[in-house]
Amino acid sequence: MSQKVIFATQHYQYLKDRLLAISVPQWENGELDIRDFPDGEHYHRILTNVRNREVILLGGTIDDKETLELYDLASGCIQLGACSITIVIPYFGYSTMERAVKYGEIVKAKTRALLFSSLPLTAQGTQVVMIDLHVDGITHYFESNVRPTHLYAKDFVKDAARELADGKPFVLASTDAGRAKWVESLANDLHVPAAFVFKRRLSGEETAITAISADVKDKTVIIYDDMIRTGGSLIHAAEAYRDAGAREIFVITTHGIFAGNGFQRIKDSGIIKKVICTDTHPNALTIQDELLEVRSVDHLIVNFFESNTFGI
Repeated sequence: MSQKVIFATQHYQYLKDRLLAISVPQWENGELDIRDFPDGEHYHRILTNVRNREVILLGGTIDDKETLELYDLASGCIQLGACSITIVIPYFGYSTMERAVKYGEIVKAKTRALLFSSLPLTAQGTQVVMIDLHVDGITHYFESNVRPTHLYAKDFVKDAARELADGKPFVLASTDAGRAKWVESLANDLHVPAAFVFKRRLSGEETAITAISADVKDKTVIIYDDMIRTGGSLIHAAEAYRDAGAREIFVITTHGIFAGNGFQRIKDSGIIKKVICTDTHPNALTIQDELLEVRSVDHLIVNFFESNTFGI
C-alpha cells in the first residue's frame, strides 16, 4: 500500500510539519504551488501525485479565504484521482453560529458543513475530522457521503489541569452554564469539584453575573473554555471567581483565537496567572508571552489515524 500524502493550507503548514515529524515514514509531504495574483485571485497547483492514494488535507475554516482554499484543494485532489480524502479541520469557524436566534439569521456552521458535503465522491469516501467543536450537533449538518468525526481533546485538558494545580486541590470551572455539562464531565474524570457562573443578559453585548454554583473561597480555580476569542466572557467569569474568594486563577482553552487585542485584555486584567491552549488556531502561535503556553494537537491527530480504519 502506498504512503498517505498530506497537504495543508497556507495557514496550517506549521501543523503539517509537526505531523510529518512524528508520522514519518507513514506519510508523504504533499507539495503545492500557491501564488496570489494582483487582482486578488489565487493560483493552486497540486505537484504530488495523488492518483489512487489516500489524501489527508489539513486546514481550518478560520476565515472565508482559508475555507475556500481548503475546499479547492480537496476538489483538486478528488479530480486528480485520490481514492479517499480525510479533511482535518482543527478549528471549525462559525461554530457559534450553529442555530438561528432571530428571524433571517444564517446558520453559517451549517452552510460551511454543506459546502464540504458537496465535494464529489471518492472510491473510499470522504471524512471530515474536527476538534472540540463548540456544539457537538454541528456534525449532523454534514450530508451526502461525508463522514464527520468529532475529536475531543480531553487528555490535553486533564494533563494541563493537573500540571497547573501542581498537586494542590482545585476547582474546574467554566465561563457560563452553557459549558457546565462538559466541564462537569472533565471534573468527574479529575475527581475535583466543578463550578460555573450564572449570567443575566443586559443587552446584545453585555451580561451580568448573578451567582456562582460552587464554593471557590481560598481555592485554586482552573477555568476551561473551548475557545477564547476577545476574552470578554473569560475576564468577567474570572472576576466573579476572584470576587468569590478564589486564591489563584488559571485558564485552559482548546482554541486560542485571541481576536483583536483579546490576549492583551486578558493580560492587562491581572487576574489570570497562566493560560494554556493548543495550536488549533494559528493566532496562538503569533503570541510570545510567558503568560501563554501553546501545546500541539499533533499526537491527537496522528493517534486518530493510527486507530481509525475509515479511508485508511
